[in-house]
Amino acid sequence: MTEVRNELVAKRYAAERRFRFYGAAALTLTALFLAVLLIDVINKGLPAFHEHSVDIEVKVDAADIDPSNLPGGNYDKLVKEAFRAEFPSVTDRTGKKALTALLSTGGADRLREMVIADPAIIGKQVTVPVLLSADADLFLKSMSSDVTSVEGKATLHIARLEGDEGYVLTGDSTGEEAEKQLGIAPGELVRFAGGALRVTGVQNGYLKAEVVFAPDPAITALSPGQWSVLSFAIPESSRRISDQQALWLEQLKQDGRIENSFAWRFFESGDSREPELAGIRGALVGSLLTVAVAILLALPLGIAAAVYLEQFAPKNHWTDLIEVNINNLAAVPSIIFGLLGLAVFLNFFGLPRSAPVVGGLVLALLVLPTIIIASRAALKAVPPSITEAALGVGASKQQAVFQHVLPLALPGIMTGTILGLARAFGETAPLLMIGMVAFIADIPQGFTSAATVLPVQVFLWSDLPELAFRAKTAAAIMVLLVVLFALNAVAIYLRKRFERRW
Repeated sequence: MTEVRNELVAKRYAAERRFRFYGAAALTLTALFLAVLLIDVINKGLPAFHEHSVDIEVKVDAADIDPSNLPGGNYDKLVKEAFRAEFPSVTDRTGKKALTALLSTGGADRLREMVIADPAIIGKQVTVPVLLSADADLFLKSMSSDVTSVEGKATLHIARLEGDEGYVLTGDSTGEEAEKQLGIAPGELVRFAGGALRVTGVQNGYLKAEVVFAPDPAITALSPGQWSVLSFAIPESSRRISDQQALWLEQLKQDGRIENSFAWRFFESGDSREPELAGIRGALVGSLLTVAVAILLALPLGIAAAVYLEQFAPKNHWTDLIEVNINNLAAVPSIIFGLLGLAVFLNFFGLPRSAPVVGGLVLALLVLPTIIIASRAALKAVPPSITEAALGVGASKQQAVFQHVLPLALPGIMTGTILGLARAFGETAPLLMIGMVAFIADIPQGFTSAATVLPVQVFLWSDLPELAFRAKTAAAIMVLLVVLFALNAVAIYLRKRFERRW
C-alpha cells in the first residue's frame, strides 16, 4: 500500500514539474518571438531616422528671385544649375538628367528658407545642404547595394580599341593571370582620376572594359595606388542607382560633401509621394485629434453609465439585458463600428468625410464598453462598508457615491480608460470605413479638417513598392509602439500609485 502511495506521489510531482516546464517554455517562446519582432522592426526602421544631404555652392541670382515674392523664386533652377556646374564633364542631356536625379524634388526648400530668413544673401554665393533623393540616400545607407572599394596593388595598363569597342586592361600578364594580378572580376568598376571603366570579361587574353566615364586619352598606365576597384553586391540592372550615379556619390563622399544628419523631417512633415520628404506629423496630429474627441465623449459617458448601473439602477431584466449587451459590444469586431459610423455619421448626418470628429465618434463607440466594464469593476472593488459608513452618518445615497465611493474607485477607472485609449490609438479598420485612408499631405488644422491617423499611415506606406517606404513604415511602427508602451506605462503607474488594499 505504501509503495502504491509513493508511486502516486512521485507521478503527481512529475506532472507538476512538467507543468512548470511547459509554462516556462511557453513564456520563453513568447519572449523570443516578441524579441525577434522588435529587433526586426527596429533594424528596418532605424535608417528612416537619418538622412543624407550634399553641400552645394549656390549663387543666389537676383534674376530668379522676386524680392516682393520671396517664396515664389526659382530656387530649384538655382540648385540644379549649381550642382551641374560642379561636374563640367557631364554635357549630354541624359547625363545631366541622371545627375540631377540624385537630388530630391524638395532639395531647394532649404535654400528657399535661407532666403526668406535673410534676404540679404540674394546676389551672394552660399553653401546650401541639399537633400538627396531616396534612391541616393538608400545607396549611401548601403540598403540598395553594398559597395566595396579596393586600392589597386599592381601597375594597370590601359589601351583603347579601335572604333567604339571600348578598352582593354592588363597588368604585367594577360588572360587569367591578369585577372589574378589586378584583382579585377567582370562586372566590377575600375576607377581612377579622369575616368571609370566597367570590366565586361576576358577576350583574347586581355580584360575587356566599357566606358562609364571616358578617361583622358593620354592615360595609358597607372601605378599602384593611382586606381581602385569598386564592386557592387547587386548588379546595375537590379539597382535604381546606375554605376555613373554611384561613382558621383562616391566622389562626393570622398570629398567630404555628404552630410548624414538626424531626419527631423520625419517628425515635422506630412505625407508625400516622395519617400525622402514623407513624415508622420500629419498622421500624428490626426491621431491626437481623433483620440481627443473619443476620450472627451467616451470618458464621461462611460463613467456615468458605470456609476448608474452599479450604484443606482434597479436589478431587473432590463438592466440584465443592458449588461449583457455591453459585454457583447466589447467583443464586437472593430470594423462593425466603422460600418456604423459610415451609415450614421456620414450618410445620415452628413458629417465631413475623413475628419477627426467622425473618427473620434467611431472610436468613442468602440472604447465605451471597455470603459464601462473597467469602471464597474473599479466601483465593485470599493468595500460596501464605505457606503454603509457614509449612509450611517447621514449622507444621502448620491453623496455616498460621489464623495466617497467614486474617488476611491477613480484610479481603477483611469487605468481602464487609459487602456481603452491605447486601443483606440492603435485602431485602423473602423477608420478605413469612414475615409481616413485618403492621401493627406497637409497637417490637419482642426477637428473637421481632412486627416489620417498613424496606424492608417502605416497601412498606406506598407502597400507602396519603394524600398524607402519600407523603412518609413517600420519607423512609424516604432513611434506607434512607443506611444502605446507609454500609455500602458502610465496605466501601470496609476494603478501602483493609487492602489488601495482593503
